[in-house]
Amino acid sequence: MSYDYDLFVIGAGSGGVRAARMSASYGAKVAIAEEYRVGGTCVIRGCVPKKLFVYASHFAEEFEQAAGFGWQVGASHFDWPTLIANKDAEIDRLNGIYIRNLEASGVEILNGRAVLKDPHTVLLDGREISAKYILVAVGATPFMPQIDGIEHAISSNEAFHIEALPRDIMVVGGGYIAVEFAGIFNGLGVNTTLVYRGEEILRGFDNEVRTHLHAEMLKKGVHIKTESDIAAITPQADGYQVTFTDGAQQTTGLVMYATGRVPKTQELGLAAAGVETGQRGEILVDARSKTNIDSIYAVGDVTERAQLTPVAIREGAAFAETVFNNNPQQVDHSLIPTAVFSQPPIGTIGMGEEEAQAAGLDFDVYATNFRAMKNTLSGSEEKTLMKLLVEKASDKIIGLHIVGPDSGEMIQAFGVAVTMGATKAQFDATIAVHPTAAEELVTFKQPR
Repeated sequence: MSYDYDLFVIGAGSGGVRAARMSASYGAKVAIAEEYRVGGTCVIRGCVPKKLFVYASHFAEEFEQAAGFGWQVGASHFDWPTLIANKDAEIDRLNGIYIRNLEASGVEILNGRAVLKDPHTVLLDGREISAKYILVAVGATPFMPQIDGIEHAISSNEAFHIEALPRDIMVVGGGYIAVEFAGIFNGLGVNTTLVYRGEEILRGFDNEVRTHLHAEMLKKGVHIKTESDIAAITPQADGYQVTFTDGAQQTTGLVMYATGRVPKTQELGLAAAGVETGQRGEILVDARSKTNIDSIYAVGDVTERAQLTPVAIREGAAFAETVFNNNPQQVDHSLIPTAVFSQPPIGTIGMGEEEAQAAGLDFDVYATNFRAMKNTLSGSEEKTLMKLLVEKASDKIIGLHIVGPDSGEMIQAFGVAVTMGATKAQFDATIAVHPTAAEELVTFKQPR
């Protein structure tokens, strides 16, 4: 049977673009459909603009700390519209690069919302398009709970486009996005409250990492309300009145929800094509990203395996290798280095202490908590945490956790070692780079 395309990709985010470009390089005729902008959540309204905001939010603290090093910095002023305009220009630049790269790879870009009709057909603006294989890579969207007045709140999507910074803000959530935006707004001078219904922020992370970050955020001026949730949001003349589930009330200039993301699968035609989904709408796939329908695959956040851009990219590449290069591959999701660009940031790979205990492993913990060298003159009381978990029988590093400056950069390098199965003895045999914070990880002597 002949098809219009060998591969039709729905969604031009990180995973879809990587799959499309690689498949085209292997000789496939490829089209990709996108209803918004090429680049996906990460580039357009996620990790890239958020990281730019993180950079912006550091300067006030750095100006203040410069005095300890002999610098006299005059009165400073932050202009939100300038940041937004420069951010938008950078996103436009990246969007253009993505488009040019797809075109240079021979991928046809189709603007509009594509919907599945059957295992080999999509509908796009009333047009039927057939493909031998269909890849769904539409990502996820912010979850907004159904409470009174939720229409007055924003999500992380809208946070990149607010017209003016409020005097104060309430960020709801306790995951990556929530703690990152709490740090951003606080650093930009907004009186910031983080509200989380759980006992402690960053559920799923090592508990010592969680409590350490909590303490450091408090030092920086972020107000944190755990075991608390919002029941209603009521507009007022100068902002909003927030009513909590325990009846307490608080006023704020803006409420932002960052309570997770859900797969963007509504009205995608999955049922019509026979594609099975899970309880949250996620597309169910096997180890090689294939759904229960042989011609339909899915990668990235829409599968809810690990909602991280590098994972989606790796899944997209593995798909192309498997389907169009006769080189079956699957992504190992068991060991993923990751960073949280909180303030201070976190870098982590492998198990947390509680996870290792639950798995019944016999392991040693090496940990240190110290004031980084820069802070001795800056006057900052921020402390860095570094932690290793070492399995006793094998001597392998099964967990590595950093909370402190440049932890995202460090975890990328240390992640290579941990992924390769590095042992504590091999860490010990590595000559330290002095003076650095990272040298602590190769100079641990005694477990605690």
